Amino acid sequence: MEEYLLEFEDVYYTYVGAKKAALNGLNLKIPKHKKSALIGQNGCGKTTFFLLSNALYKPQKGNISWRGKSVKYDSSSLQKLRQQVGLVFQDPEQQLVAATVEEDISYGLCNLGLPHLEIAQRVAAILLEFGLTELAQKPVHHLSLGQKKRVSIADVMVLEPELILLDEPTAYLDRLHTRNLIKTLINIHSSGKTILMATHDFDLVYRWADWVFVMDEGKLIIEGTPEYIFNQRELLAELQLDVPLIHEIYSTEVSQEEQIFLERLQKRILNLRKF
Repeated sequence: MEEYLLEFEDVYYTYVGAKKAALNGLNLKIPKHKKSALIGQNGCGKTTFFLLSNALYKPQKGNISWRGKSVKYDSSSLQKLRQQVGLVFQDPEQQLVAATVEEDISYGLCNLGLPHLEIAQRVAAILLEFGLTELAQKPVHHLSLGQKKRVSIADVMVLEPELILLDEPTAYLDRLHTRNLIKTLINIHSSGKTILMATHDFDLVYRWADWVFVMDEGKLIIEGTPEYIFNQRELLAELQLDVPLIHEIYSTEVSQEEQIFLERLQKRILNLRKF
């Protein structure tokens, strides 16, 4: 039986002054231990979904549940939820708050009131895990964008969340930094964490994700494996969403020799999941 961590049941949210709802009766369940991707056009509600998932916003209608229990919005309950549900913003500048890398990573732990020794040990371990030890005393504003992305993820991971939400994590990154980021995410997932990534990179979705959600106008339209989702060509065309290039090539009618070549190519592409 499938286990779910976070569940949205008929959730609505409209921004002040907006003419239509950002979330319009959203029903969505995040499966435990999977690498999931969330796709859709800009304005479909992905970022709003993340902000409600982390309880930065409160639904105006409907119910949000964490591990089968409705989310409560008192300060104590919110603190516990945000330890368990980590949100990494698209722009790391929105997340980095302290002067140095070490101070920034320790910020959330200090807010929890943990003992100084435990904070020092957890920060040191995360710095090592994310290859940030040599940057520990470096001013945050001197970091490259790729380094800032790593720090923003480390900020979340030091809290030891069960679910990690990433809003466009590869935005602004070149191929090298994107590759390094995906390696990091694969390592995080292999440690038993659940990951949900919102992205416009459908090639990444095809080779990385176990499960895909498609949103439009604040609703979940369809969900399934990458192969299933990207076979729904008519629906994706209606939503003005593309099909990954490798899937497009592989699904085209070709000769037997070309088919053998493409099968080998697809195996190599899918092996990139391991990086």
